[in-house]
Amino acid sequence: MTTVNDFPFLTAAILLPLLGAAVLMGLPRRSGRDLPQVVALGVSLVTLALTAVMAVRFDPGGGFQFNEQHTWIAAFGAHYAVGVDGIGLTLVMLTTILTPAVIGASWRDGDPGRWSTNSFFAWVLVLEALAIGVFAATDVFLFYVLFEATLLPIYFLIGGFGGARRSYAAIKFLLYSLLGGLVMLASVIGLYVESSRAGAPTYLLSELSEIMADVDTATGRWLFVGFFIAFAIKAPMVPVHTWLPDVADEATPGTSVLLVSILDKIGTFGMIRFCLGLFPEASTWATPVVLVLAVVSVLYGGLVAIAQDSIPRLIAYTSVSHFGFIVLGIFVLNSQGQTGSTLYMFNHGLSTGLLFLVSGFLIARRGSRYISDFGGVQKVAPVLAGILLVAGLSSLSLPGLSPFVSEFLVMLGAFLHHYLYAVFAVFGIVLSALYILLMYQRTMTGPVRPEVEGMRDLGFREVASLAPLLALVVALGFFPGPLLDVIEPAVASTLEHVGAEDPGPTIEDAAADAEPTEGGDE
Repeated sequence: MTTVNDFPFLTAAILLPLLGAAVLMGLPRRSGRDLPQVVALGVSLVTLALTAVMAVRFDPGGGFQFNEQHTWIAAFGAHYAVGVDGIGLTLVMLTTILTPAVIGASWRDGDPGRWSTNSFFAWVLVLEALAIGVFAATDVFLFYVLFEATLLPIYFLIGGFGGARRSYAAIKFLLYSLLGGLVMLASVIGLYVESSRAGAPTYLLSELSEIMADVDTATGRWLFVGFFIAFAIKAPMVPVHTWLPDVADEATPGTSVLLVSILDKIGTFGMIRFCLGLFPEASTWATPVVLVLAVVSVLYGGLVAIAQDSIPRLIAYTSVSHFGFIVLGIFVLNSQGQTGSTLYMFNHGLSTGLLFLVSGFLIARRGSRYISDFGGVQKVAPVLAGILLVAGLSSLSLPGLSPFVSEFLVMLGAFLHHYLYAVFAVFGIVLSALYILLMYQRTMTGPVRPEVEGMRDLGFREVASLAPLLALVVALGFFPGPLLDVIEPAVASTLEHVGAEDPGPTIEDAAADAEPTEGGDE
């Protein structure tokens, strides 16, 4: 008899959305009113409940848990192998929290005039399943296959349901992503070659981490570069970020949330799991260059966001800046920075998801995405304006809202690594206040423009879809402890593998300082 301990939680969390997608595609194109939405929401809530059980049963100090391993392609040494540590579980939970919110907020986004409503929500569920698989994969070949597979649902969600230039945005996204995938494929093949030389070929992370410790320095660095380029495109970082603003401008708000708040985290997650996990020496070697790119992303994203008139493009550039902070925290190689960056991934997903969705409601009501077409909205739609304000303040990391703790830890880690990186990154915080507050002032305050006079406020369904994200942003701003307890042991394990230690005096140093010197006072 199968016990709860033997239950394949991760496989079930992957299969449930896939089965839900299959059911949706089997429904008639003109099914009953709201039936596809109800089915999709129900499946996503069951998946959320399943991962919530995982979170309750997770032992923070127990390493990788909920492990499953089955031989897949023996000739390659590839396995269906999944499991999560604190970092992976955090991102799996982010995925299953955001998906129901996206479905609720996108109730009318599946326009039957283009494709069927069924297919829109089916692709959303497929994307959820693949994202869970990516964050749970403990086999490099399985990770690569799922990494590439995530391109399909996003491509069809952009190209099938986006704006007037949706085809251009979808193709640009696909080309950038395929380029990154091809570069990473070369490194994946390189891992096969190196593991074959060491004995039987394998793609299991647990075995590759030991094999790569004996690989020559030059080979390790080249393989690291292949993975890092793919992850930098996915993240995205300057200068390989240009696909994101175009996609955000054309995609539906829900699609933008799935892309920026979930899938783009694959890039920064991959830097921790694979760049640091497989190539610790190369990661240390590349740290100065990566940190410079991270700071450039922070400043460039903030500066360009200020100049945007399109609300989705503004949010996209803010995310370029935020991902710069996340990468900065990862590569300062101390516990404060890496804990902050992992927490930042979760909190950025919540705050940016909230910002995309509420601004999507705003744009749909006005029929325009341009800031210059708004004014005085808070007088006619106070609930919408209030939620937009909280989402914006969260994005600029106001104390008391969840991103503040993340950004504080990243900045602390940067200062401990080298103060110059932190000094320049601080300007990114100043810029975030400018682009958020200016956007809010121009759209929400001032005299009511004639075009927004009849704008209706948010309805019950819309508020209900945003409420969980809003509650988490506030709750984690005051009580981040439960999430930090899950993340910190996984970060400590990663840093131990890299051989990095937190700066500062040790207990032994303090004891030595306390001992009286020869000839000193007794």
